[in-house]
Amino acid sequence: MMRALKGAVCGLAMMAGLPAFAQDQQSLADIRSELAQLSAQVQGLRQELVSSGSSGLQAAGGASALARMDTMEASLSRLTSQTEELQNKINRVVSDGTNRIGDLEFRVCEMEQGCDISSIGKTAPLGGADSSAAAAPTPAASSNGSGQSSADLAMNEQSDFDRAKGVLDQGDFPRAAKELAAFAQSYTGGPLSDDALYYQGEALQKSGDTAGAARAWLNAFSTYPDGDKAPESLTKLGWALGQLGQRSEACTALGQVGQRYPQAQAVSEARAEMSKLGCM
Repeated sequence: MMRALKGAVCGLAMMAGLPAFAQDQQSLADIRSELAQLSAQVQGLRQELVSSGSSGLQAAGGASALARMDTMEASLSRLTSQTEELQNKINRVVSDGTNRIGDLEFRVCEMEQGCDISSIGKTAPLGGADSSAAAAPTPAASSNGSGQSSADLAMNEQSDFDRAKGVLDQGDFPRAAKELAAFAQSYTGGPLSDDALYYQGEALQKSGDTAGAARAWLNAFSTYPDGDKAPESLTKLGWALGQLGQRSEACTALGQVGQRYPQAQAVSEARAEMSKLGCM
């Protein structure tokens, strides 16, 4: 069963350098559109110059004007080719990263008692989750404990989270783990979902289910790598892997905390844990 966690962090090093792919893809699309517009404008200028006859050509600088246009068109063609190549590289990295996360979810599910592999579902594209599906906000704008405005929360989301978290605070860890998991599923993409998965990991850990906790923290980090709890989730994942005897994977996960989140408070905790494990 321990072997199921071997490679549970194989995608973390790759993910450490990943940009926000959805944003980059949009930027590349904008660049390609602008390049196409510039190319069309250069071609239009060429046609105007040629149609103006010898007098217009001489006024523009003679044959050198056409030569300059040839140079510009060649440069635009080269830039267009480079953006297409970069787009293809990003698509390959997104596909590979998504497949790796899906494999991690499958492996960790294998080692959990009662985990139904068929319930895992299709892994969302890495960096391309649609956050627009979050439920409609409420008119109120008071602050909640997670620093989020209640205007960002769906109806009843804050109260449902508080209730599930309250069960954890009361010490009913098995029940808390179930309620927090249900919350994260019900409000997928919501501003409190990463908190729910993080606390689900805590509930499972305090229940004695370290493997289940590792899965919850892996889900929290991989699903919400930019969430408020991402540094803590990655640190806890490294700790859990160390507890399960996966020292190499634990060191990899812990080492990524400082690289991905250099300003996070969890960095000191991750370094302390690396020291305990004797990570190089």
